Amino acid sequence: MSFFTEEQTIFFVDDDAALREANVQTLDLAGLAVEAFPDAQSVLPRIEAGFSGIVVTDIRMPGMDGLELRAAIHAIDPDIPIILITGHADVAMAVRALHDGAFDFLAKPFAADHLVGIARRALAHRALILDNRR
Repeated sequence: MSFFTEEQTIFFVDDDAALREANVQTLDLAGLAVEAFPDAQSVLPRIEAGFSGIVVTDIRMPGMDGLELRAAIHAIDPDIPIILITGHADVAMAVRALHDGAFDFLAKPFAADHLVGIARRALAHRALILDNRR
């Protein structure tokens, strides 16, 4: 059974333009709706309780970092799945992020199919949560 809905969108946040564009293209080619954002401040106004999608964000960004973005999003709706990405693989940071409510954690470099698989799982999880709220 698939819980995907047409209006589900992935918000992809990364300050590295080349990586952002490559990952957005990967998700798009997999048939997933995706919007790109260069920083946390750009995506936050688009998040509201009941947002049907997920957020994939780099952790290390200027200004508000990915961990702070996760906290801000979860203050709006604690059930929005957030996938954190970092180029600075840090086991302690990964454990803390997952403990604090991140859906999953990816360390760069990662395989495109790994990103797509985690995103699909997160989207299905989000759809199920929203369905259960109804």
